[in-house]
Amino acid sequence: MILQGNEDLRVIKTIEAIKREFEALICEKDYEKITVKELCNRARINKKTFYHYYETLDALLEEMQAELSVGFLERVKDFALPEDLDKVNREFFLFASEQGPAYEKITCGGTYHAIRDQMTDQVNNEAWSRSKKYQKLSDFDKKLLMDFINNTVLAAYRRWVEDGKTAPMEDVIALTNRLVLGGVNGFFR
Repeated sequence: MILQGNEDLRVIKTIEAIKREFEALICEKDYEKITVKELCNRARINKKTFYHYYETLDALLEEMQAELSVGFLERVKDFALPEDLDKVNREFFLFASEQGPAYEKITCGGTYHAIRDQMTDQVNNEAWSRSKKYQKLSDFDKKLLMDFINNTVLAAYRRWVEDGKTAPMEDVIALTNRLVLGGVNGFFR
């Protein structure tokens, strides 16, 4: 349940507890091993309360995905693509670094590929939909371009996280942009 700001304090605390404990569980184990019962025990609510707000764990995960996607899209809404792709990539790294360990696990963890793909697709569809250059491409070319950009940027982010973020973020962003922009600029020639 996405809070609107006019809910009763008890509802707010319940939803916050569910989300907080869900994020903690994401950090501790693969999604397939998380159960509603365990989440409820940790959030100190009963299962009936959970099901009052969410039909399933998948619904909770989808809500989390939507909130993250909307947050990132808000940051890049004024950028034009492909012209501002370097700025979008920079914002991705900045946004990702602000999200915490659950976001890292979703973005880097193998079992979270479905939710990661949903987030990526939602962001790409909205961000690239305004690009006249992109709209002129064939469906195959669009998919190939998105695969190239997503795989390169996510690989750079994963490598940075797996290496303990020891490299300065600005250096990683610059290297990622050199790789991505070289390919994208060549693609649109």
